[in-house]
Amino acid sequence: MNSGRMTRENVDRHENWLARLFVVVLTVAFGATNCPAQAPSSEVDSLEAPDFKPKELKGVGVEEHLESLLPLNLKFRDDEGKEVRLKDYFGKGRPVVLSMNYSSCPMLCNVQLTGLATALGDVPLVAGTEYDVVSVSIDPAEKVERAAETKKRYVELYGKKNSSGGWHFLVGDQDSITQLAQAIGFQYHYVESRKEYAHPAVFVLASPDGKISRYVYGVSFDPKVLRLSLVDASEGRVGSTTDRFLLFCFHYDAAEGKFAPKARNLMKIGGAVTVVGMAIMLGFFWNREWRRKVVTEQHPPIGVV
Repeated sequence: MNSGRMTRENVDRHENWLARLFVVVLTVAFGATNCPAQAPSSEVDSLEAPDFKPKELKGVGVEEHLESLLPLNLKFRDDEGKEVRLKDYFGKGRPVVLSMNYSSCPMLCNVQLTGLATALGDVPLVAGTEYDVVSVSIDPAEKVERAAETKKRYVELYGKKNSSGGWHFLVGDQDSITQLAQAIGFQYHYVESRKEYAHPAVFVLASPDGKISRYVYGVSFDPKVLRLSLVDASEGRVGSTTDRFLLFCFHYDAAEGKFAPKARNLMKIGGAVTVVGMAIMLGFFWNREWRRKVVTEQHPPIGVV
């Protein structure tokens, strides 16, 4: 009995050992066929992550300078050929949408400005009255006449009457362009082989006194987000009471590109509503008890002296 039991245990142990060996062999076999050979640890440590960005786009991007004051004394020429300074578009109590583009851009600038003009057309605020749009060319060779043609195209796309005075397309020399780009953190360069500029798709919202309030990226924009962004950049000087209330309840989420609920303010509002509601209920009950007491005193029940 004892030798038989030991023999059974030996068999079980042997089968378990074979099963484990089978699993190891399968793992090694599939690992060898499906996974690349692993480099020695010293080689792995010395490798760097590959940079898949085309060489034309290296050095192109945005370094945000939120709350920084723009160099308002920079000189440019507007789409009518007049010499202007950047400060001519500030100090009027309204925010400014500021972009850096150029008229001969083969694609990106056109797509971005089209998206901006279309979205602003759906915003219940009017350029020239409640905000201004200023687009500065990054091409120092761009002529005033070309800037005027570009302005006409996007003002027509914007589609609001008497708003031409709120859209401005500026040209300037390389020094002014470079200083503005550096102030915004707008990183771009000229690609000689393609005869065009490599640049990011971004515009900034600036406060009435010239401070950078927000960066907005992309080529398609939500009119609701733009409206609240303009109200926020204006420091509450434009927009409706409802817009300003929404800004109290919501904060701008840069990662999502939209306004998200502001928990603390929502809790404050909820608490205030609760207190007011309780006060109304208590007032109702107290008023009812007071009326009942008055009636009882004036008309006491029969038999009560």
